[in-house]
Amino acid sequence: MAKAIVGLGNPGSEYERTRHNAGWLLLDHLAARWGLGPFRRADQAVATTGTLRGVPVRLLKPTTYMNRSGDALRALRSPNWDPASDLLVLVDDVALPPGRFRLRGAGTPGGHNGLKSIEAALRRQDYPRLRIGVGVKPPEYHDLADWVLGRFTPAEREALDEILDPMAEAVECWVAEGIEAAMTRFNRT
Repeated sequence: MAKAIVGLGNPGSEYERTRHNAGWLLLDHLAARWGLGPFRRADQAVATTGTLRGVPVRLLKPTTYMNRSGDALRALRSPNWDPASDLLVLVDDVALPPGRFRLRGAGTPGGHNGLKSIEAALRRQDYPRLRIGVGVKPPEYHDLADWVLGRFTPAEREALDEILDPMAEAVECWVAEGIEAAMTRFNRT
């Protein structure tokens, strides 16, 4: 069974390079790093597939809006597929500063609409996720949506770019060894 790595984001040029699309940015980095082909149309997503150290991988960008991300998981379901071991969700997180990331094996959506949709589609919370720090909403932003749908500042983007390779290594560890090993190795303070 292929390991599915799902990056959360919003489709459309107006959302490119926004904080909410951090998952897509990491997915693009993984596809390039692993020499995978271009993303192609799939069921409510675009996807690319390949192998990583002999393990089949499928990278998936839901093309629904964030709050419907779970709809794209239908294509992954099969009797042998277990989200607890075969799914990793890449998601922006306002509780982490830019330049930080954290792996979790399970948890609540924490108010994130993309994770709420994933949870509703799976009917469970025990699926791994890699949380990518985009920073706390500054006081001058009245609405959290305005913050996460805004583009990275140059400093924030630089901080994200600096952790793309370490995050890729964490994903590679997850593919090879599972979420517990990846959390032990990469969740440092």
